[in-house]
Amino acid sequence: MGGPAAKSTAMLTCTFGAAPSTLTVLPTPRVLVEGMPVGTITDNAPVLNIPPFGVCTSLGNPQVAAATAAALGVLTPMPCVPAVAAPWVSDAPKTLVGGKPVITVGSKCQCMWGGLIQVVNPGTTKTIVS
Repeated sequence: MGGPAAKSTAMLTCTFGAAPSTLTVLPTPRVLVEGMPVGTITDNAPVLNIPPFGVCTSLGNPQVAAATAAALGVLTPMPCVPAVAAPWVSDAPKTLVGGKPVITVGSKCQCMWGGLIQVVNPGTTKTIVS
């Protein structure tokens, strides 16, 4: 399948987040795409690579569940702190950087609180991978 490669500055969304976030790829020695490091499936560290999405609305998040219970069942969003335990699922598993598949538009990872995090804008315009 594939698509544009996701680089540092790619836009991310979470199904339970209130705002988009921006992928951060550390500037370790790696391939640059349009002047920025390209993301791989292991760029999934909460806060470091995947910053918060504003507030979280998932009742699977213990903070949201507690605040909602305290508000007598009225959904009460709380600050988002992504909790990602597994690598990204890449749409371009054959395109490797440092032996790891790159992430592209449509690549996904799962937050432990139930949200699906996805690359929606790669931050690139010219680089297509397959």
